[in-house]
Amino acid sequence: MSDTSDSDGDKMSSNQAPLPLQVDIVSDVVCPWCIVGYKQLMKALRSTVDQFEASIRWHPFELNPQMPAEGQNLREHIAHKYGAGAAQSQSTRRRFVELGDALGFRFDYYDDMRMVNTFRAHQLLYWAGVQGLQTELAMALFEAFFSHRGDVDNVHLLGDVAGSVGLDSDEAKSVLNDARFAGTVREQQAQWRERDIHAVPAFFFQQQYMVQGAQESDTFARILGKIYAKETR
Repeated sequence: MSDTSDSDGDKMSSNQAPLPLQVDIVSDVVCPWCIVGYKQLMKALRSTVDQFEASIRWHPFELNPQMPAEGQNLREHIAHKYGAGAAQSQSTRRRFVELGDALGFRFDYYDDMRMVNTFRAHQLLYWAGVQGLQTELAMALFEAFFSHRGDVDNVHLLGDVAGSVGLDSDEAKSVLNDARFAGTVREQQAQWRERDIHAVPAFFFQQQYMVQGAQESDTFARILGKIYAKETR
C-alpha cells in the first residue's frame, strides 16, 4: 500500500505545472559578485527545474555613480574605496578567476584594467528589457567588461554588444546618444535606494522574498525550496 501511495504521489508531483517565479536582480555590470551570484542562482534553478518557471528582470545600481568619463585604474580604485593593498587585491582576483572557472564564466583581470561608469549600460539594459532581450544583454555586458576587456561606458562598444545579442546596434546607439531612458533609470535607482538597497547583488523572489549577496548555489536551492513549499501549500 505504501509503495503504491508513494508512486502515485510521485506521479502527481511530476505532473504538477512549474510554479511561475519572478526574480528581480538589482546589480551592476562591473560587479564581479553580481555575475557570480547570478551563476550560482542559475545552478540552483537547474536543480529545481521541475518546480519553477523563472522570469528574470534586471534593475540598475551604480557601484560608482561619480566615476569620471576616463574611468580609474581598477587597482587604484579598489585601494582607494576599500583600502585593499596589492597582495589582497591580487588574492581577490585569483578567487574570482577560480569561482568563474567553476561556474563557466571567465574573469580576465589585467594590470591596466579600469573601473568605469555604468549609467549608459543601465539605460541600454532598460531598453533591452522592453525588447525582451534583457538577460541576454546583461550576460553580454558582464562578458564585455570582465572577459573581453571592453569599456562598457563607450557608446560604440555598447552598440556592438547590443547587436551581438540580436538588438539593433544603430538603435542602441541612438538610445544612448539621446539619453531617452536616463530619467527612468534614475527613478528606478532612487526607488531601490528607498528600499535600502545599498549594495549588490540583491535578489527578490516573487517581489517579496529578498536575498542579499552572492550566495552559494546550495543556499539558493534551500531558499527556493522554502518559497516553493510556501507558495504551493
